Amino acid sequence: MSKLEELLHPSHIVPLIVASAFFMENLDGSVINTALPEMALSMGVSAVDMSIGITSYLITLAAFIPVSGWFADRFGAQRVFGSAVAVFTLASIGCALSESVHAFTMARILQGMGGAMMVPVGRLIVLRITPKDQLVKVVALITWPGLMAPIVGPPLGGFITTYFSWHYIFYLNVPLGLMGLWLIKKYITNQSEQSKRPLDFIGFVLIGLGLATFVMGVESLGNEGLSERCGLQFLACALLGLLAWFHTKRHPAPLLNFSVLRVHTFGIIFFWGSLTRVCIGATPFLAPLMFQVAFGYNAFASGLLLLSAMLGNLGLKPFTPRLLRRFGFRSILLGNGGLAACSAFAIGLLSPTSPVALIAMVMLVYGITRSMQFTCIQTMAFADVAPELMSGANTLFSTMAQLTQGVGVALGATIIHASVYLRQGDINHPQSNDFALAFALVGAMILVSLIGFRSLRLDAGASVSKHEKFQGSTPTP
Repeated sequence: MSKLEELLHPSHIVPLIVASAFFMENLDGSVINTALPEMALSMGVSAVDMSIGITSYLITLAAFIPVSGWFADRFGAQRVFGSAVAVFTLASIGCALSESVHAFTMARILQGMGGAMMVPVGRLIVLRITPKDQLVKVVALITWPGLMAPIVGPPLGGFITTYFSWHYIFYLNVPLGLMGLWLIKKYITNQSEQSKRPLDFIGFVLIGLGLATFVMGVESLGNEGLSERCGLQFLACALLGLLAWFHTKRHPAPLLNFSVLRVHTFGIIFFWGSLTRVCIGATPFLAPLMFQVAFGYNAFASGLLLLSAMLGNLGLKPFTPRLLRRFGFRSILLGNGGLAACSAFAIGLLSPTSPVALIAMVMLVYGITRSMQFTCIQTMAFADVAPELMSGANTLFSTMAQLTQGVGVALGATIIHASVYLRQGDINHPQSNDFALAFALVGAMILVSLIGFRSLRLDAGASVSKHEKFQGSTPTP
């Protein structure tokens, strides 16, 4: 069987559909960044004013992701997934047709509602139909498009905006969405839980508002550094989170089920894997900024350098299952995590005089380690989760995954702000040393996250990784 025939096998069709939706959602979130100045010009506002379009989208995502699991259980995953793709596609047309910031913001809010249902429910569909022994291969299949999008997005957005028009950035989603709707109808069956749990409306309000204020605090931290407004937003988030926690403990069917954290592997990956995602996720924000502001590359050249990381993402995928079979999750997470930290240190050691070939090689290694670590985290998280807990685990994991994206950007921005402030420089002109400090701290924090992975058992996830050492033996309880 050829590689193409294997890829198009019926067992891979559904993961490919979900992977395409992941790619569409992540591409849309990253491709817009390079187009903001042109969009602002056409709408008659400043580029700073356009940031509300990004913020409103992230806030909507954060607020509605927690309720995605309930919708999937109540109305069926296929129906919710298809509706989410349709809403996202229609909202993309609305973004393209917007002539004012207000219209664009409303379209982005609608897009955020679709994205909040699309990604978590798509993953839930895959987790429910995939046997444990195929989980590594399938999760790798749905992960790499999401990893590609933040890297492909900036150069693609710059190319389309420069040589065509920013409107086409959003029109890209239309053929993808229409094809996705047809494939969803054809290949995905509608599955819903037989017991219809009531909607935890109070939990939805508390958790939604708490996550929304957290995102706003992260945005303020990244843009302004520590400020009074930022402090108030985080304080409000903490109070809402505390109320949500007490409510969840008392509600018979809470929106977020924290009891799944008692599953040993899920709990470790949820906490320590989130720290890893924050740190590694800061690099797609820091690297292009360093290439342009400190090294003097233009936006398109900076985006092309990031394509080396994409090649690393893609190149490792065929080897992921056999590496896990040979070494197991624990060893890979520790060893590859160390390499990921070293790649962060290496990026920080680059300078404006570094040869382009060296920069590309360092970014390639970063892409390889990023891909492996993310695949392991996303697979290991669900390796030991029982089917009846899968919906709650997926919702909790998706909510945290969304938060880590924003925190990663804020982390990078905050370190740059602090470094420039300490040397009494101009925040509009950060230097190579500022980025070197940022990448050094990111690498150090990745090393800290390895402390948590050390508590994983040697046979953790062996039923999924097919770890050779533990085949035929009973995993430790």
